[in-house]
Amino acid sequence: MTTGRQAETAREGAARLILAVTAEGRALSDAAPAILSPLAPADRARAQRLALSTLRRMSPADKMLKPHLRRPPPPEVLAVLRLATVEILTEAAPPAAVVHEAVNLARRLLPEAPAFAGLVNAVLRKIASADPAAFARLDPQPLPGWLRGRLQSAYGKAAVIGIEAAHQRGATIDLTPRDGDGAALAERVGVVLLPTGSVRLPQGAQVSELPGYAEGAFWVQDAAAALAVRALAPKPGERILDLCAAPGGKTLQLAAAGAEVTAVDLSAERMARVTDNLARTGLRARTVVADALTFDDGAPWDAILLDAPCSATGTIRRHPDLPLLRDAAGIKPLAALQAALIDRAVALLAPGGRLVFATCSLLPDEGEAQAAAALARHPDLRAAPIALTGLDPAWVRDGALRLRPDYWPAEGGMDGFFIAAFSKDRP
Repeated sequence: MTTGRQAETAREGAARLILAVTAEGRALSDAAPAILSPLAPADRARAQRLALSTLRRMSPADKMLKPHLRRPPPPEVLAVLRLATVEILTEAAPPAAVVHEAVNLARRLLPEAPAFAGLVNAVLRKIASADPAAFARLDPQPLPGWLRGRLQSAYGKAAVIGIEAAHQRGATIDLTPRDGDGAALAERVGVVLLPTGSVRLPQGAQVSELPGYAEGAFWVQDAAAALAVRALAPKPGERILDLCAAPGGKTLQLAAAGAEVTAVDLSAERMARVTDNLARTGLRARTVVADALTFDDGAPWDAILLDAPCSATGTIRRHPDLPLLRDAAGIKPLAALQAALIDRAVALLAPGGRLVFATCSLLPDEGEAQAAAALARHPDLRAAPIALTGLDPAWVRDGALRLRPDYWPAEGGMDGFFIAAFSKDRP
């Protein structure tokens, strides 16, 4: 296997990233630094974009390739064929140039088997004559069976088809304004204001080049994720605990509301990102690297936000490698951890305090079931209804918020999230 070698071109970087995921079971985020390190920033970005696009379309690409392959090729060759097929049929790239580089790439990835370069050339010449519109009409990349079945049971077949289509379209970039004025930010940078107050950028926009970036006037945060803090409704001067805080978008929201925020996360590396973003935005929060299950500073909290570790199945449109890396075996331990974190948060919460539990998961086991179980375990806990501006009433179930990637299809979708709000009884 050749995935560990460093890339010399953007296409090679993309192919090696695809191989790292499909052949080695490595996450893109883990593989990318070493593979792409020799490339210029623009080529690194292009390599990641091509890899993401290909991972989102492997099933349609394989359908195009199947008539031209007598037997499955080696993983290296398949990665090159998938990459070139997607580039030719979705990006209007000059076919001759793509085919030429794909042949050279096959030779580089498999120098001991030069005959495969001829196969790549022959197959891709046929792909180059295919109709891009026909490719676009193919069914999107299906979710793995273990996940697809669970989501179909929860939301129905039509919803799952919509979720898979949203995954193939990919993720948008949303901004949260520091001052909470999404309309003013949208007007200032010339982009779209979403109904819930977040600001959505067009594809290809450079965040760091937008007016106000250097001054910390906003930060990147998916519109769905931003709703968890809004459900908590932080008030100036409140002592608020942000558990499992990294990468920190919610910490920034809480601090911007004027709360006295303590952000806790187990990862020092991830917490460093929170600190960097606080510095850029000029906001203040106490950051603590600690285990949320054991953290305690001795005083109860007015409000607690718990964005718990989860399967992250709501973020597949952003992380298309995730379905290839996870399986059903990981759900039960995560659910147990979430329950323990909820119990810890309830213990830390002051009487009369508020708790918001959130996960970026589409699975009811990590959402609705957790909320119901928490109420059953804690007689002093009460469900609090969530009523926020811009919400579709269909997104609210039993007072909690269930968000899915197939929502807002015309606007570009959103991450999948579950958000539940609670209050703790006074004695």
